[in-house]
Amino acid sequence: MEIFLFGIARDIVGSSSLDLSTSGEQPESVGELLDVLKDTYPKFNTLSSLAVAVNGEYAALDEHLGQEDEIAIIPPVSGG
Repeated sequence: MEIFLFGIARDIVGSSSLDLSTSGEQPESVGELLDVLKDTYPKFNTLSSLAVAVNGEYAALDEHLGQEDEIAIIPPVSGG
């Protein structure tokens, strides 16, 4: 499971991607993945919202995740 991070999410993690395929416990849903990120990187808790895309499509919190999925974490954006 490869996770791509953008904007402030990339800054929080310190990398533009994470590979969870080598970790022992795999999150089964988008909601579980966000919980793992918030536990591992507490600064995620300060973000007002995060969008998550799975295989190029925006995903709901209950969307199931598979081992081979490509996931993008998209933080809130601002600008004019």
